[in-house]
Amino acid sequence: MDITLLYFEDCPNWKLADERLTALAAERPDIHLSRHLVDTPEEAVRTGFNGSPSIQVDGVDVFAEPGSAVGLSCRRYPTPDGYEGAPTLEQLRTVLADA
Repeated sequence: MDITLLYFEDCPNWKLADERLTALAAERPDIHLSRHLVDTPEEAVRTGFNGSPSIQVDGVDVFAEPGSAVGLSCRRYPTPDGYEGAPTLEQLRTVLADA
């Protein structure tokens, strides 16, 4: 399974997502984790970047909502404890189990 973390430098939330994805990759040898820096609006459009951090599994943004805007912005994720800058470990495990 290929997981790509898309991010841009000015958003601090990507580091939390990276920590969580790195932990999951250590648990699951079938995960290949890569990171992709998105640094221009054109790159955001080309990659379907819905904000930082975005998580793609086999090329699909697994947390995208219909009509999500594409662009260089920080992204927020609904979690059981309210909105956070990255999905929880449990949310990631659930999405990856379904992938």
